Amino acid sequence: MNGSWTSFGGDLHLDLTERRAAGAGLRAALEDALREAVQDGRLAAGTRLPSSRALGEDLGIARNTVVEAYGQLTAEGWLSSRQGSGTTVAQRSAPARGPRGARPGPRPPVFRHDLMSGRPDLSLFPRTAWLAAARRALATAPHEAFGYGSPLGRIELREALTHYLARVRGVRTDPDHLLICTGVSQGLGLLCAALRERGARGLAVEGYGLPPQHAVARAAGLAIRPLPLDCDGARVDRLDERSGAVLLTPAHQYPTGAVLSAERRAAAVRWARERDGYVVEDDYDGEFRFDRQPLGAMQALDPERVVYAGTAAKSLAPGLRLAWLALPDDLVEPVARLKRRADTMSPVLDQLTLAELITSGTYDRHVRRCRLHYRRRRDRLVAALAEHAPRVEVTGIAAGLHAVVQLPPGAGSEAELLARAEAAGISLSGLVWHRAEPDEESDAEPDGERAESGPALVIGYATPPEHAFPAALAALCELLRER
Repeated sequence: MNGSWTSFGGDLHLDLTERRAAGAGLRAALEDALREAVQDGRLAAGTRLPSSRALGEDLGIARNTVVEAYGQLTAEGWLSSRQGSGTTVAQRSAPARGPRGARPGPRPPVFRHDLMSGRPDLSLFPRTAWLAAARRALATAPHEAFGYGSPLGRIELREALTHYLARVRGVRTDPDHLLICTGVSQGLGLLCAALRERGARGLAVEGYGLPPQHAVARAAGLAIRPLPLDCDGARVDRLDERSGAVLLTPAHQYPTGAVLSAERRAAAVRWARERDGYVVEDDYDGEFRFDRQPLGAMQALDPERVVYAGTAAKSLAPGLRLAWLALPDDLVEPVARLKRRADTMSPVLDQLTLAELITSGTYDRHVRRCRLHYRRRRDRLVAALAEHAPRVEVTGIAAGLHAVVQLPPGAGSEAELLARAEAAGISLSGLVWHRAEPDEESDAEPDGERAESGPALVIGYATPPEHAFPAALAALCELLRER
């Protein structure tokens, strides 16, 4: 029999062929197979085995043979049997063997305080609302929704996002130009591959950003070409014909916190039109501006030259793996084709649930609650640093889930401070880690055009749950006060 076992007495994979060929009787072969499955850990302690009748039918052997085998293994202590509870794998003191050839790897550092950037407070995930929306979505979804569908994603979510993005971010698109993807990274990978097919050889990026995104572009065959940064965002005047597209975070530059100025937004779109290129707008923190209404998405300046990328990773949770691209007409077919080749389509039920959340207004209310929560977090961080580490400077606009803390002269290197943070059990990153490395020597920034004036830390203030945030804040202030 071939199958898979479950803790509820379902299918059980047992191969008696080799043992029977070696001359073992049916009962002995069954006992050996079960004993080995328990020894090597395939059958964990507490697993309920199939009934003797069911296993006998599956293996094509007499029920009494199974009863006798179960009885012998129970007597040996491998199994446990109770009237009315069936037969289960017994608890044993000897640990089960791990996979063959497994070797313990190095232990990662243990952190008491998680202040890494780019991560939301997962305790905010709206479990009750999500469950209610999932139930409504399941009750109303057509049968065909659970089959193989369009690589663009479910029409319910694409329609809901079309209206939501137009209302909240000013995005100009329609359901036929929206593609649902498994995170922004997948969307960027599909997009870079499509651009490579069209002849692009390079991707211009901001001088500081997300190295994993740069790795995705390189994997698609595009060379990374960094642009200098200043208080108005990326220096798009440095764009040239070597890049087929430019990746920007105009709403809240990650990680420096600048906003791309209106003049530079227009200049980037103008470059794309003149060079037959594209602007890829990662709407990073677009929904989390605290001090004023955020600028609308720059995609509205030219939907045929700007690709808009959004995600539910921060507003809900990264584990959902839900993101979307608003694509120009020329890129819909190639990106959808690559999406179908990659994984056919994104999970349906989560798409239907998010669509229900959006259309019911629950998503709007949840985002507003998150915005207030994170604004208060940032205010507490800024106030604590002003009191306990007044020589450091928090830079960037009031937005998002992180802040950049510039260190004063004489504070030491980022590497030294990060080592001290690790020793104190604090997980965070430095600005240098985010620096985009050029793939060509000529792409190196001239002296004096770096975004930072000195060593800096990138502090994620969203990750700790509420009960752990005061301790994390105190540990950070103690670390910076020592410097």
